[in-house]
Amino acid sequence: MNVKQRFPLRTLSLLLICAALLWLTPIFWMISSAFSADSFSPAMASILPRRPLTFGTLEEAWESADWLRLYANTLIFALGTFAVQLVTITTAGYVFAYHEFHGKTTLFYLLLIQLMIMPVMLMVPNMMTLHQLGLLNTLTGTMLTYFASAFGVFLMRQAFLNIPRELEDAALMEGCRWWQVVMHVLLPMTRPALLAFATVSITYHWNEFLWPLMVLNDPDKQVLTVGLASFALGAESGGQWGLISAGSLMVCLPLMVAFILCQKHFLSGFGFSGIK
Repeated sequence: MNVKQRFPLRTLSLLLICAALLWLTPIFWMISSAFSADSFSPAMASILPRRPLTFGTLEEAWESADWLRLYANTLIFALGTFAVQLVTITTAGYVFAYHEFHGKTTLFYLLLIQLMIMPVMLMVPNMMTLHQLGLLNTLTGTMLTYFASAFGVFLMRQAFLNIPRELEDAALMEGCRWWQVVMHVLLPMTRPALLAFATVSITYHWNEFLWPLMVLNDPDKQVLTVGLASFALGAESGGQWGLISAGSLMVCLPLMVAFILCQKHFLSGFGFSGIK
């Protein structure tokens, strides 16, 4: 490759690095404010840490809310929803990938229409349904509306289509039942797609705010995003931006660490599933 061919690539790389740094600026400022003692001064606009550095702001933020309960509720909400989705998307994806039945294509397209419907449009009907079932103000009711995922079904269908059908036939000839084929043959081969969906699902439900705010009235059942909003309102009235940054960091940090550790699986999962 000559110099003329390398120059556009280097320029593009430089532009992407600049865009990434610009996108990361709010995160840098949040971390800087969370560890800076002075949270309300002309220097607060700097993204660089302001000395003296301290853990006092994080300690104060931790003591200002019941974070353990918020973390527990959020883990139940995010991981519980994903656990049920894992069953629904794998079984539906398996059926759409390997089995033929009348109206299969039409049913699959109808399922994908869900991706075009704004979730806000379904909130009132969903709340009425939860009220009739007696599940308002419960974590189970909050999770119930997410148990089926059109995106997850599409992702797993694409992943299963990349696996030779002969493997399923061989397993069935050896006496395996269909659920044994899915669990012991197909799922291990679609691990990248499962990790990709796990990242999307858990991140989405970890950050979900409006739906839990509408369904959950009991403070003991609040999730992190709703608890952070209540915490930030009190801190904002006193101009305690460092305290707000510390609370935001405690909410974001688990996801940031998880994504850094699993980003290779996340990217390979979409490539494995044929999604461009």
